[in-house]
Amino acid sequence: MAHVHERTGGAGGRKIRRRMAITLVLTVTYLVAEAAASWLTGSLALLADAGHMLTDAGGVGLSLFAMVLAERPATPERTYGYYRAEILATMVNALLLLAISGFVLYEAVRRFQDPPEISSATMMIVAAFGLAINSIGVLLLRAGASESLNVKAAYFEVATDALTSVGVLVAGAIMWTTGWYYADPIVSALIGVLIIPRVWRLLREATGILLEGTPAEVSIAAVREAIQRVPGVAGVHDLHVWSLSSGLNSLSAHVVLAADGGHEEARDAVVRLLTQDFPISHVTVQVESRACAQHGMHE
Repeated sequence: MAHVHERTGGAGGRKIRRRMAITLVLTVTYLVAEAAASWLTGSLALLADAGHMLTDAGGVGLSLFAMVLAERPATPERTYGYYRAEILATMVNALLLLAISGFVLYEAVRRFQDPPEISSATMMIVAAFGLAINSIGVLLLRAGASESLNVKAAYFEVATDALTSVGVLVAGAIMWTTGWYYADPIVSALIGVLIIPRVWRLLREATGILLEGTPAEVSIAAVREAIQRVPGVAGVHDLHVWSLSSGLNSLSAHVVLAADGGHEEARDAVVRLLTQDFPISHVTVQVESRACAQHGMHE
């Protein structure tokens, strides 16, 4: 039996956490300003943006907390540590975004019946400030989004708010130049509709990890074929690949040798192959002779 486990984090993790902390401070600052502006102008688009900013503040804060929690060492009660905290945070963030989007769509439909007059100039100024804040957040989180599903969730929230700010600017410009106040609920509804597909994909990915499904970036067939090409290996069974968290994939397998002897060499070759050629950081391999494998072997 052999296993290899590489722990994530380090300087890269600290850098991402620092960027998330900066993003959180910027988000909370703008949230306070936008909430006040939404009340003063009566803009639903600003309210939609403020709602997303509130979700961002909670989501980024939750993501940051989850990252810190995930760095805690394993315990006898939690032998894999707290990696799944990041995935739980991802699901909470996604559900919050869905709830906010649903509210904005409901309010947009209600306002179509009687769109209120809105202070479009103030609305545009606030939206421009928000676009600048969100753009900074997008730049800070973009690199980490490719490494962690949790960071990706926070990145999507900030990117969504950048999109929302653009929509608010467009709506404000239309109302300022034409006085057509239907632009506010229309843009708000479009923003809500555009958010849902992205959030749904995020939820599906997080659910797949919680259900210990095979990671999308790993092909079981390719892994099985690669193991069987290792010299001295006759076959493989009980092959499982799953994720502890985004970017932290685990594998366990029973490897059957073609002949007695050479257990350590074959085992080391398989472990080296899996950790070098596949995005797998935790490997557990049990080596068996043909005689042992014949008892209770199953795929």
